[in-house]
Amino acid sequence: MSGAIVMEARDVRRHYAVGGAFGRKGVVKAVDGVSFTLRAGETLAVVGESGCGKSTLARVATLLEPPSAGELWIDGKPTAGANGAQRRALRLAVQMVFQNPYGSLNPRKTLGATLAEPLAINRRGDRRAREAAVRAMMAKVGLRPEHVGRYPHMFSGGQRQRIAIARALMLNPRVLIADEPVSALDVSIQAQVLNLLMDLQDEFRVAYLFISHDLSVVRHIARDVLVMYLGRPVEHGPKEAIFARPRHPYTRILLAATPSVDRRHLHAAVVVRGELPSPLNPPAACAFETRCPFATAVCGQIRPELRAVDGRDVACHHAERVAASAAESVA
Repeated sequence: MSGAIVMEARDVRRHYAVGGAFGRKGVVKAVDGVSFTLRAGETLAVVGESGCGKSTLARVATLLEPPSAGELWIDGKPTAGANGAQRRALRLAVQMVFQNPYGSLNPRKTLGATLAEPLAINRRGDRRAREAAVRAMMAKVGLRPEHVGRYPHMFSGGQRQRIAIARALMLNPRVLIADEPVSALDVSIQAQVLNLLMDLQDEFRVAYLFISHDLSVVRHIARDVLVMYLGRPVEHGPKEAIFARPRHPYTRILLAATPSVDRRHLHAAVVVRGELPSPLNPPAACAFETRCPFATAVCGQIRPELRAVDGRDVACHHAERVAASAAESVA
């Protein structure tokens, strides 16, 4: 049974005006028309290579940056036009876990002080109540009571990320934005942290917006997947459909770089060409056209919009052709 909608993006865009060569100015469309619906207890993974706009989307979702256009709704409330008090309340519903557990914790604060700080700032309970809440959350993330007085440098990377997760959950948010939360950890520790995140999701019914470039991690935790390229969504749908039958060439290329023993995931027949275009001067129509082995004349003339294909949305003129090629590559 699906949970209530806790976050909804409607054609969200985030553009930046930048200076160019010889004084010429340009616009970087870091996020350019992203829509999604996130429900309680579910995980949407946003994937793509560096520069695709996934971290910018995370900053917009946490209200660290306003969208240039489009609408963002949190827990059924619009963020546009919200006054100061309303924005503070909306921010409390969305918390973030950052990529680097070595840089996201204050080295001058003990574990206990780090976890109690969100409660103190927001005047949640007295000192005794906050101490009890800290110890309860420590137990939930696998930290021992004697750790409460230790400083960040006394913990391993995996333990620090557990602290960061605990801190993000202290205010019982509706949405947790996880921006590459395990990429800085050893592979063996990654699995432990991912399992912890899934256990906590079951307990708190929190929704995850999970930012990653690693599809092997996404396969482990996500329910739905949103693939981005140069700021735009190119494929969006259930994890099972996208991993088993990718319909966009870029998704196939990402999957080809993901280790797997399942022959259904062998998509290496698609070979990418060229380099990622400049975000200041992207292709006029399909952003992937200059690198795509399936490209034809129409790809350079008309920008493909998302359309329903085989149980997901795909922004590709040749999604059916890509599907046929994928079937041949594993036959």
